[in-house]
Amino acid sequence: MPNQSTLSRRSFLTSSTGAAALAVATPLYLRPERARAATDLADGMMGGPTGFDGAERYQYGPDTPEGRAINAVRAMKDAGSAPDRIVLGLSDGSIGQITQPFPAGAPSIKELWEQETGITLDIVGVPNGQEFTKVMQDISTKGGGFDIYAVEWNRLGDLAESGGIVNLDEYVETHKPEWDMPERGYVGGAQGVSLLNGYRGSTYGVCLDGDFQTWNHRTDLFGDPAEQAAFADAHGYALAPPKTWKEHDEIAAFFHRPDDGLIGCTDLRNQGWGYTNWYQRYVTMASPNQFLFADDGTALINSEQGVQATTEYVASLSHHSADAISWGWPEQYGNFATGGAAMTCAFSNLPKFLDNPGNDGSTVTGKVGSHLPPGRDHADGRISRTVLWFNLSASVSTQSEHPELCYLFLQWLGSSRIYSWMTANPGGFFDPFQLANFSDPLVRQTYHDYHMDIVRESVRRTVPTINYPGATAFHNALDENLTAALTGSMSPEDAMANTERQWKRIARRVGEDKLVEAVRANKAAWPDLIDPV
Repeated sequence: MPNQSTLSRRSFLTSSTGAAALAVATPLYLRPERARAATDLADGMMGGPTGFDGAERYQYGPDTPEGRAINAVRAMKDAGSAPDRIVLGLSDGSIGQITQPFPAGAPSIKELWEQETGITLDIVGVPNGQEFTKVMQDISTKGGGFDIYAVEWNRLGDLAESGGIVNLDEYVETHKPEWDMPERGYVGGAQGVSLLNGYRGSTYGVCLDGDFQTWNHRTDLFGDPAEQAAFADAHGYALAPPKTWKEHDEIAAFFHRPDDGLIGCTDLRNQGWGYTNWYQRYVTMASPNQFLFADDGTALINSEQGVQATTEYVASLSHHSADAISWGWPEQYGNFATGGAAMTCAFSNLPKFLDNPGNDGSTVTGKVGSHLPPGRDHADGRISRTVLWFNLSASVSTQSEHPELCYLFLQWLGSSRIYSWMTANPGGFFDPFQLANFSDPLVRQTYHDYHMDIVRESVRRTVPTINYPGATAFHNALDENLTAALTGSMSPEDAMANTERQWKRIARRVGEDKLVEAVRANKAAWPDLIDPV
């Protein structure tokens, strides 16, 4: 693990490039070498990778989402209506999963696309955290620098309202991506599709990531007989990964030993990231969910539930790092890698990188476990929730001259066979979110068996962060007031009251009718899963 001061998404990867452009390839189906290689395809398959054991799992026939996309692109190519290249703007930490061959003997995703279609994929790297800024610059200046944008998921509403991305409903209807396919499609079926790809009842994005916040713990600490005995003596119940927020706070306080270099929990508290952990506490305050807005658009956070969640959020600093308010995910990952925390909540890729014999800087290899998010007990059962955060979603620019072809590329890339192959690749940060991913041997090898089932079940319990018009402003207001509460410059009561006042002004600015429509449509993405107590 690199030093915390230099840790970045890029430093986890052996290599990735910010921009790539190759000469136009002859379509795969016209190349002599591919005609010979076609014998490596399984019976009935028209395309997909070859050259490694298990490659047939990622191959596809003509009546699959991938096959339909490739055949439609080939028809455009034959008709002379396809471009020679398309330009994808992509977070630089994810490029390797498209450009680096995996596993040994395989082509890269980029190579396979270009071979099968004859269309060059130009990838322009965008610095991590600047995706939305770069896209809005392209939209506002009409720069036309990209055909496809990859931006944080919860920016879909703002991008759609800006007129900068294409409504994809027509293409979805025509080409049938089957995102809700049983056993292969999105976790949660139609609910998952609505969560990841939708805005106000229409499709504006194609999910390329699985940034579901997932809980991890140190198995060596939780399995230590001396720790188990001491905890049981102190609290009267067995030490185990927490099932409720009460248990979580007690266990975190028990393990919090900063003088010994051990922090109880390191779920983030910094600006831009921390409020996702406030969300997890807040939304479990009611069954099946404590919503942020009522159906009429009224903000619900200035309430007993909002104040309690904020009070808990502030109190949890007692079992965090003294620098918790300034820690981002690089510090979090670096600390966990050196054995500095008992528990944390992070991207689902934490075990992929830190429970890894190839990571010489990690001291927790073989000592990481996963557990479901903590919850609250209600009369009808336990409500356990997590959130989707940062998560890259790809959209087609309205400035692209070939929007349908760009959508077809995304259908191919984001469908379960190609995506499973891609997310198994350790060269980037696209994480699993489809049912097919969680059962795929390569993905499970990369992410670990113990982790995959927990991630799948966490996805089923995921609530969306705000994805309405004005999402950026709503989040900034919440973020600023929660930070004020954390620093003691504002009480939890005042923080929620001030957030409500700001949210009302934002709602008037973006249009209250538009907000109400988005809030009601967004309800389809909220889970209704209730666990037994």
